Amino acid sequence: MSLDTPLLSLLLGLAAILAFAGANGIVLVWVERKVAGRCQRRPGPLHVGPYGLLQPLADALKLISKQLITPRRSDRLLYWGAPLLSFMPVPICFLPLPFLPEMATVRLNLGLILILSFIGLNSISLCLAGLGSNNKWSLLGAARAIAQTVSFEIPLLLAALTAVFMAGSMDLHEVMAAQGPWPWQWFGFMNPLALLLFLISAVAETNRAPFDLPEAESELTAGFHTEYSGMGFGIFFLAEYAYILIICGVAAALFLGGQQGPVAPGPWWFLAKMYALVLLVIQLRWTLPRVRFDQLLNLCWRWMTPAALLNILATMLVMLALKGA
Repeated sequence: MSLDTPLLSLLLGLAAILAFAGANGIVLVWVERKVAGRCQRRPGPLHVGPYGLLQPLADALKLISKQLITPRRSDRLLYWGAPLLSFMPVPICFLPLPFLPEMATVRLNLGLILILSFIGLNSISLCLAGLGSNNKWSLLGAARAIAQTVSFEIPLLLAALTAVFMAGSMDLHEVMAAQGPWPWQWFGFMNPLALLLFLISAVAETNRAPFDLPEAESELTAGFHTEYSGMGFGIFFLAEYAYILIICGVAAALFLGGQQGPVAPGPWWFLAKMYALVLLVIQLRWTLPRVRFDQLLNLCWRWMTPAALLNILATMLVMLALKGA
């Protein structure tokens, strides 16, 4: 088989994506613990390896070595299918992300829709985890996950569409090409409300604090993954970090110019912007307190959704005016 065949290129891309997702999860576990330590005035991981760098590997080995237990009277198919379904969309969501100039494993005109559609499948996996676990805390966490995801998908999509209207395309490469190398040429600078709405919705979509109501350790023990241990819990954990990286990559491409930058090559700019947003998401977890569930839904339906509708309407009017001029 030739190395330039589409099938082999796709398989190699998927293998690289899976390796990258695994390495990313290990690194971000260490980063999150270090950020948490700084916020709480403690050192964080320190003793396993230099600066605690090997602590995530030790934790991964511990999870792999743990016995997999199926709760009594649980639905075995749903219980074990949920973590697998949670991670399955991850490689597909990585495919259209423009890591390299003019290159993606799959170049699609509707790449943005593909990513946002498959990210939504994660909420189904959380629902299955809650239903299959035969645990009331898991069921409550699953119900919260569905309500939260359905609510915040609306402002997330509306905020993303503002960048689409400004660029005239749903291809992330073309959206990046419509922006310049300097910050004042990025869509996030031109339309900061859309960037703010997208980031808040992205934090809620990935179930991160202060919007981690499906887990809510202080209320629901551990929410939808209360009954999970070993690699069942580990797959959920790995998928969560992968989705954070994906949604931050989408935000970097839509609103921060993606590969556009004044000095360094494009891929380094894209990675720098993406991981800067990831650090912001991690910082929020250890800075802001968890909101109540009614506050979460009120924030979405009373404030963010109307603001997103008005913002996209204003964007359309400005684009029409500029086109007419």
